[in-house]
Amino acid sequence: MRVRLWGTRGSVAAPGADTARYGGNTSCVEVCGPNGTILVLDAGTGIRPLGRALGQGVKRVDVMLTHLHMDHIQGLGFFAPLFDPAVETHLWGTATTALDLRTRLMRYLSPPLFPVHLRDLKRLVLHALPAGPFDVGEFRVVAERVCHPGFTVGYRIATDTGTLAYLSDHEPALGVARFPMREEWTSGYAPARDVDLLVHDAQYSLQEYPDHVGWGHSAIDHTLAFARLARVKHLVTFHHDPAHDDDDIDRLTRDATSAARVTCAVTAGAEGAVFDLG
Repeated sequence: MRVRLWGTRGSVAAPGADTARYGGNTSCVEVCGPNGTILVLDAGTGIRPLGRALGQGVKRVDVMLTHLHMDHIQGLGFFAPLFDPAVETHLWGTATTALDLRTRLMRYLSPPLFPVHLRDLKRLVLHALPAGPFDVGEFRVVAERVCHPGFTVGYRIATDTGTLAYLSDHEPALGVARFPMREEWTSGYAPARDVDLLVHDAQYSLQEYPDHVGWGHSAIDHTLAFARLARVKHLVTFHHDPAHDDDDIDRLTRDATSAARVTCAVTAGAEGAVFDLG
């Protein structure tokens, strides 16, 4: 399994730098299986360069949305495979008791917000996420609801060669006087437990977090504690605050890691980073 980051929610360039080292695109991660299955986790602006980079031989792509906040779907209408008659795109996402996935997506993919109607995308197949595990190619996928405003899921993706958990927007410390608590009481624990690679929200510093309680995002210190609780092997911090520049992300990662009892490798997620599992 190969995991590549195409959008980490972005950063700004540090003073004196020409470009941002951590990138400027919103959430999007590509997962390639050993047999060629391609999963795309979220459809932020990072999905646009991903679509351009896909090879000519690709016949199917599965896009899995964690939720329908704008920064996670705003690149969808610019994903080149949607307009390629040789490629079938399968889009997985959450429905609600009142609205199915198609109706929810049509609020964006229709005028006046977008010039192309969802119904005009002839090679697009929509799937409401099932309640239990399901298979996509060689991947076994589990989607589990996590703590974030609206109906939001995190993913656990497994093959014979490795396991990945993707919790892009997640606030497991919400309402907890002392974090973390017991495993079974912690949001996101089941999909993250014992994975080889965890990609997890780390938007705030511990000092910033009290002003953003309930917004659905984590302080990096909480992310490190969550990774320790779940016994992950490698943590990649994600969903950086776009108000932070590259130097801020470097400093926050360094300081939080130094203060924590780190039990895994820690990498600050940057666009273009690739992680091979197995």
